[in-house]
Formats: sequence, C-alpha cells, structure tokens
Amino acid sequence: MTKKEPLKKFGLLGRNIDYSFSRTYFSDKFSKENLLQHRYVNFDLPSLEGFNALLNKEERLCGLNVTIPYKKEIIPYLDELSAESIAIGAVNTVKWDASGKTIGYNTDYIGFLKALEEKIASPPKRALVLGTGGASGAIAYALKKLNCEVLFVSRTPSKNTLTYQELNQELINSVNLIVNTTPLGTFPEVNQAPDIPYHLLTAEHLLFDLIYNPSETLFMKKAKERGAKVTNGYQMLVYQAEKSWELWNQ
Repeated sequence: MTKKEPLKKFGLLGRNIDYSFSRTYFSDKFSKENLLQHRYVNFDLPSLEGFNALLNKEERLCGLNVTIPYKKEIIPYLDELSAESIAIGAVNTVKWDASGKTIGYNTDYIGFLKALEEKIASPPKRALVLGTGGASGAIAYALKKLNCEVLFVSRTPSKNTLTYQELNQELINSVNLIVNTTPLGTFPEVNQAPDIPYHLLTAEHLLFDLIYNPSETLFMKKAKERGAKVTNGYQMLVYQAEKSWELWNQ
C-alpha cells in the first residue's frame, strides 16, 4: 500500500476577493494535473492584523499569492524579500523555505513582460503608467528592463507623478504604451475608466489594462474607437501564476 501524500495548501491573501482569478486557475490546474492532495483557498482578511493568526492556524500552508490591497502592506510581516520585490516595493507571492521562513517575491513583473512581448513588435520607448498602487511598481520595473522611460499618472499630485489634467497632446504623442494599473472599470463597476484624453489616441498606441474582468473594459473600448491596440490582464495573470507555482516547487 502506497503512503498517502500529505495535504498541501496554497492560497490567495487579499480583501473582497470572491471574484478571484487565482482560486479558479489553481483549482483547475490541480484537477487537470491530478494533484489530489493540493488545495487552493481564499484568505479574505479585513486587515493584515489577522495575518499572524492565519499563519499559526494554517499548518500545511506551502505558498500564498497576495493581491489588493496587501501587496505593499505584507512586506513588514515577512522574514525575507527577493531582490526584485525590494526594488519594486511590492510582493505578490510568498513561499516558505526549508527552515519555515517566509520569503516574498514579485512575479507580476514577469507576467507583464511576457504578456507585453506577445503584443509588440519592438519594445516601447516611453510609457504612461496609470496609478501608483502595488501593481504599478512591478510594471515600471518590467518596463525599465526594456529601457523604456516610465511616466506615472495619479489623481493625487506629487513630485514624481503627472496628474490626469496634465495629459496633453504633446505628452500623449510622445508615448506608445499606456498601462492601467488602477481598479477603475473592474466588474461590477464596468462604467468607470481612467480619465485620460482618449480623443488624442491613435493606431500608434497600445493600451494595456491589468483588469481581466470584464475581458473588455471601458478603457479598452474607448481606445479601440480611436484605432488604438488594446489588451487585458488575463495572460499576465496566467504567467505570474505559473511563475508563483515554479517558486513554490523549487
């Protein structure tokens, strides 16, 4: 009689994450690959004050994905960080090493790079990144690897960011990629979109929305009407999930 493999538990840490891509993706993956002793669950915490209690309770936890709004907030709770997550200032993957220490990684930038490279013939020279939350750092890190200049845009004025009101024709003409890292337009608030001057877009622009639900956001629709190329965040999510899986199994 063969010894039964011990249960391995993985999960997503976030807030209000019932809609989660990760749980469906990994549950389907475990089923297809006949990983009968693997489980993927949502850890929906109202605040990270419950994180240590979660770790104490969940004995068989082998890996976590981290999503909004905890990609930055999780950092002080971890024992170590990868070089990439330090540079980005955000973590979306946590693994336990052999000694039980928690290590934070960022696989978002890898997911974004792979998904972007499928959509472009040559690297962008200059890009607008809409939003300054946990995902924006990973996008900027990825773009800088392509030697692309990054301009951040935010509703809140600050030293290193543009405001939406500053997006004029000269600026829009000077970029060939615009990435939405804000949650504006996510289901069910599908009638929202970042306040950029869509009428200035042309066929020379690619608009990349990190949102995947709905598959075509208002941001994407408005850009398509001007002849711009568009893509959503689904492939990025697949690639970052697979990189997380690779890290958990190293």
